[in-house]
Amino acid sequence: MISLRNSLISHAAFFERHFLEKCTIRARRTLYSAGSIGLDAYQDTREKIKSQFGGIEDKFKTKMTEYTNTDANSTIFTEDLKNMVHLVENEEVSLVEQMIKKFAKQNREMRFGSFVFGPVIMRMYYHLNMPVAALEMFKDPELEGFFDQLVTFQILMDLLLVNDMDKEVIEVFDMIKFKQLQGSKYPKNAVVLVLAACYKLNTTESFEYMKTLYNDLNKCGHIPMRRAGTFAAALAIEQNAPHIALEILTSMKKQSYVTIRNLKMSALAALGRPEDTLSILRAVLEFDGTSSIKHTFDKETVRKVAEAIEMLNNPVLKEEFDRIIKQLHYLGHISEEPLSKQLWAEISGSPKPWKLQQEIPKFGRQPNYSNYPNKQTQRPGLKDMA
Repeated sequence: MISLRNSLISHAAFFERHFLEKCTIRARRTLYSAGSIGLDAYQDTREKIKSQFGGIEDKFKTKMTEYTNTDANSTIFTEDLKNMVHLVENEEVSLVEQMIKKFAKQNREMRFGSFVFGPVIMRMYYHLNMPVAALEMFKDPELEGFFDQLVTFQILMDLLLVNDMDKEVIEVFDMIKFKQLQGSKYPKNAVVLVLAACYKLNTTESFEYMKTLYNDLNKCGHIPMRRAGTFAAALAIEQNAPHIALEILTSMKKQSYVTIRNLKMSALAALGRPEDTLSILRAVLEFDGTSSIKHTFDKETVRKVAEAIEMLNNPVLKEEFDRIIKQLHYLGHISEEPLSKQLWAEISGSPKPWKLQQEIPKFGRQPNYSNYPNKQTQRPGLKDMA
């Protein structure tokens, strides 16, 4: 009876620790979905490894503490670090960081495998919501090259953005530019994230940064993703530069997309050219019968255009605008959802097949182990801890 009770308590604790933990992570608003940055897969692996270790988890962690002792003549193996990265709780992160540094130092002397830890370690920090610690490790000179993977940049920048560390997002992006990893000075997802940070900051400085970056992108022929362009245009409108917003929006593909249409109308209204919005409004009415997709305008954008038309004191224009808006309302094309929500809609999609964790980092090529003496390091395995 006692063993049954203990079993039920154990299962309840497992549910509380893992299920509620996962719900908490998903409750935080992110720009990229948990699936697109591999966070879901990290969570699943974490649960599996914790289940496999069962009652020997504490013994394993004690052993890892011993092995990270700078005086200890011991080796941190790939499996050790992989397991610890998935078992770690917030109060144990310093242990993992010591293991990472020791593992990185070992790998400079001789590579032990092709597993790349950058992305999975950043997912660990994301899961534990520790952006400051993640940034410190990313910048640590002892780990130069350890986090040089495009997806690692993306995960870190998203984590910083979620925690309102917007200036730090820009700082990381500037570091990434100089790395030019895989020949790319401007990784597309990183560009989206840095422009999102600029939009959130909404300052003169962030606006100037955005303009410089966008000019640099144009000079090198880089075509930003749609979300990057809409963040840049929205910032320009907020900074009373609708002419810049209009230039950015006009250069983008898929002009019928909801955020592009609404931002373009806002820019035209701010420029005192609301009459030019009528063609955009009519296009949706003409398109309505040929598509199952509902093309909408948000209520706030419509209000801005209406106010701009009032200022022109043109009864004919106002009558035509009112007629079109009435028809759009009737057909369900006016949305209560604010444009800001559409701008921040979560970006879905899965990461590339799990080569995200399998890319070979910059430490060097896989060595020919036949050239090394077949020396075995003696230490207890999991079965010895049971």
